[in-house]
Amino acid sequence: MSWNPTHNPECPECGDAIDTLIIPRARDLGGFEVRRALPSVKRQMVGPFIFFDQMGPAEFITEGGIDVRPHPHIGLGTVTYLYQGEFEHRDSLGTHQMIYPGEVNWMVAGKGVTHSERTSEETRATRHSLFGIQTWIALPEDKEDIDPGFEHHKKGALPEIIDGGAKAKLILGSAYGQQSPVTMHSETFYLDVTLEPGAQFPLPDDHEDRGIYVTEGSIEIAGQSFEAGQMMVFRPGDAISARAGAGGARLMLLGGATMNEGRYIWWNFVSSSKDKIEEAKEAWKAADWNNGPFRLPPGDEEEHIPISPELDRTKPRKG
Repeated sequence: MSWNPTHNPECPECGDAIDTLIIPRARDLGGFEVRRALPSVKRQMVGPFIFFDQMGPAEFITEGGIDVRPHPHIGLGTVTYLYQGEFEHRDSLGTHQMIYPGEVNWMVAGKGVTHSERTSEETRATRHSLFGIQTWIALPEDKEDIDPGFEHHKKGALPEIIDGGAKAKLILGSAYGQQSPVTMHSETFYLDVTLEPGAQFPLPDDHEDRGIYVTEGSIEIAGQSFEAGQMMVFRPGDAISARAGAGGARLMLLGGATMNEGRYIWWNFVSSSKDKIEEAKEAWKAADWNNGPFRLPPGDEEEHIPISPELDRTKPRKG
């Protein structure tokens, strides 16, 4: 689809175009709130997106911050996108990379990677905030065992679409004739969209699975209103446009090709094979950082997140 800012679909049945409405689960992590939209009871994936967390917004006093200790992944790619704050990323590939608002950290786990994300010491010394989105993208079955990799892209490298009161930044994939520089392994789109009051923005019409997450403000779609903290997933093929409410809106648009086969998910592992998840689980429990498949990130090797007895008793689930 090429960009068409005057897109005004004639869709008298658009209310039925919303296939799924997801109200994320909120979890308080000691003064820091996380809202998880995917996976949900109603839906496991939107295109290849299998995990979607809103982090914050949160304010930290001096010496406060986030410490996500080293932990493993297989079978997926992770993307961190911040509105406010920063993270210090380290991984078992030897990557040491800061990420700031509007930038992209894209880590492909493939056959296995370990990483940590923490608030830097410099930022901890001041009052600071954190607000952003973390997602996982399930890899196609023939790419699940590729070598792990990492990419960082600055804010200015991401394509922008600006028209009137609408501004969009293409984080991943392709949309509206634009292409993100981030390496993808399946058909994907992921956009950060800011709308002034009353401004309108159409969903791409050349992707099968399409969803909208309202991060701030409110929107109206075919006469229905949706507030911050809601995700809507739409039927394929329908022409959909979102209009911002009186206070404007900030949205994340996401989707891509439908993955017709589900994925097993357990803790931080995603795979089309339950056996591969069990193998990764046992390898992490063994903690053989010298000879096993997992390594700890250089510079962050003093601790890691263990598998608790309660977690150990759970089984991989498939959507």
